[in-house]
Amino acid sequence: MSAPIERSIELPQLTLRAQVWGADDAPPLLALHGWLDNAGSYARLAPLLANRWRVIALELPGHGHSDHLPPGTHYHFVDYVRAALAAADALGLQRFDLLGHSLGAGIAAMLAAAAPERIAKLLLIEGLGPLGDDGSHTLQRFRDGIAAPVNNKGLRVFRDVEQAIAARAIAGGLRAELARPIVERGLLEVADGWCWRSDPRLTRTSPLRIAESQIHALLRGIRAPTALLLARPATSYLPSHPMELRAACVDDIAVSHLDGGHHLHLEHPQAVADWATAHLGHP
Repeated sequence: MSAPIERSIELPQLTLRAQVWGADDAPPLLALHGWLDNAGSYARLAPLLANRWRVIALELPGHGHSDHLPPGTHYHFVDYVRAALAAADALGLQRFDLLGHSLGAGIAAMLAAAAPERIAKLLLIEGLGPLGDDGSHTLQRFRDGIAAPVNNKGLRVFRDVEQAIAARAIAGGLRAELARPIVERGLLEVADGWCWRSDPRLTRTSPLRIAESQIHALLRGIRAPTALLLARPATSYLPSHPMELRAACVDDIAVSHLDGGHHLHLEHPQAVADWATAHLGHP
């Protein structure tokens, strides 16, 4: 399996990192990972696509080896969209294919809505837009998000990489061998062992979510041919009926299902590569 090339992407306010598979002159496929994941999320899928595409697994602000936001600032969904688009600009990607998983799929969908002329094909795994708000928990979520204290406790330190892999496997319901590429890239060596390098502020409660009706309006702005791959049975926070209503907002979308968990591209890389290739077509 081919090793990726490390890439630094200098933006005006911070530096993002990426792992890149494939030839420099191959058609670009920008890949966005999920929440608290990193470019290691694509370690099993990207090599299967690299014979046809240049797969650029971008690490979002606060994740992986990318910079954290400055003190006193917060992570907002719309700013991830801006960061991904700014990274595409810095990489010289005028028009490109876009792939996202989970949070990355939400960002990818909104980027495609914001800049439809930039996206040739859109591939989404376990996500179509951001987490929405039906109004039933808006007030309590707002209060909790505003009142959430800054975490001044030290980061958890693991005695070794294997302990961190076991912890991630338990927390995320992902088999240890599949969690390994994400965990190994997501750790920072410290004096007493290893700790997560992702920004602790990523786990803070968001005070506000976009209303579901607004998400529908944004999804109607997607012009790229879109393919959505969902786990079967449905992931608890991606219930089937709301996802069907979202998919109905996209003019040109093909929805597929695959038996497995939330990280389908790690569990079934060849099946997901076949799905991606079928929808991307031949460069």
